[in-house]
Amino acid sequence: MPQYVYRAVTNRGQIVKNRIEEASKQNVVKKLKSNGLMPIQVVQVGYIGQKTQKKKKRNISGVDDIIKKSANVMRTREKRSLSWFERLNLKLRATEKITPRDLVIFTQNFYLLKKANFNNIHALNTIIESTENLTLVGVLEDILAGVESGEYMYTTMEYYSDIFPYIYINMIKVGELSGSLTTSLEQAVKYLDKSNDISKRVKKVVIPNVGQFIALTIMLIVGTLVAVPAIQNVYDSVGSTDSLPWITLWFSDFVNGVIAHWYLPVALIATIVGGIMFYINTPKGKYNFHYFKYTMPIFGKLIYSLDFSRFIKAMLLNLNNGMRIQDALDVSKNVVNNYVFLSMVETSINNILIGQSWIEPFEKSGLSSPMETEMLKIGMQTELSEMMEKLVEYIEMDINNILDKIMKVLPELTYSVVGVVLIFFVLVVLVPMLQVYMGTFLFSAAGV
Repeated sequence: MPQYVYRAVTNRGQIVKNRIEEASKQNVVKKLKSNGLMPIQVVQVGYIGQKTQKKKKRNISGVDDIIKKSANVMRTREKRSLSWFERLNLKLRATEKITPRDLVIFTQNFYLLKKANFNNIHALNTIIESTENLTLVGVLEDILAGVESGEYMYTTMEYYSDIFPYIYINMIKVGELSGSLTTSLEQAVKYLDKSNDISKRVKKVVIPNVGQFIALTIMLIVGTLVAVPAIQNVYDSVGSTDSLPWITLWFSDFVNGVIAHWYLPVALIATIVGGIMFYINTPKGKYNFHYFKYTMPIFGKLIYSLDFSRFIKAMLLNLNNGMRIQDALDVSKNVVNNYVFLSMVETSINNILIGQSWIEPFEKSGLSSPMETEMLKIGMQTELSEMMEKLVEYIEMDINNILDKIMKVLPELTYSVVGVVLIFFVLVVLVPMLQVYMGTFLFSAAGV
């Protein structure tokens, strides 16, 4: 039976190390995790034959014994008093999250090692040794154990869908099934970088304006609940016959009514949200929702272009590896998680079976531009792979143009919304305060 030396970390951040015998590395990892230990490194150091296996070694214990012993040692260590700084540091390390930046670094390192002709096991071992995030180390150990047992990497990644995006997993899947993992990793790096870039550019515009919108809304509500009654009391105390602006009185009554009957708007919002979620989870609802993603204002064209770009890149990868168009379509569709797009690809595959054009569904959908479908048609008449490379360049240029347009439209839209709220705040709260400051209400109080 194989012998392994493992290093693992407890939920308190303490490191334990020991030597055990177990059938496989994957079994060691699973048993360590089931006993509350997060594996950092598991290395095979020897092998005991079947005949000598029955003889118990003096310095080698079974996995269950050694884990219990490690747990006892850790409990003894935990009894000593720790400073508040040590306890905080251990708590943070035990709950360390895997950030998008961690995923980008892992993918970049894996791509560079594969480009240097490392095999998957050697590359993963190298990355694990240099990774500081203990949570990511545990995930990579699971992936490594699966690879060593003969599984594909993507099969283990599917169990960590909260860490690896759906598109990312299927890029790895396409690369492993087509034998071009290095190229898929390069695409995954570009995908992660572009996703982060788009996210940063959108957040840079949206977050400040959303913050202003929330701040103005809070000021509007607080002002209505506090300032407006105070102003009305001033009017009443001096006997003024002046009244607050009608919009102030209307909004004040509205806010007070909502507060008094808060359960009605809450129930209404919950019903609407629940109904939408229920509809989206039905097959027809999910299809319509995915179609809305492609046709929605501002972001719809960008979402479709990104999906179409990933699909064409995956097809190009598979075609360059000798796949037929039908097989390339079937494998490449996994890089997209949109029912509308998947239905177009399925229609394309069926068209090939009955001798029709596989480009027709994309053309009839109205989502792909005439330029894109025309380039595919020309590629079918000349050299499809070469034309797809040019199509990828064209789509990338189109995506950049769409992003530039969004960055121009989005600020105008957010400024408009914030401006409307600001004007409403002025009319409801500031105008009555200015009336009090100017003292015009005193004339009516004096009978003038």
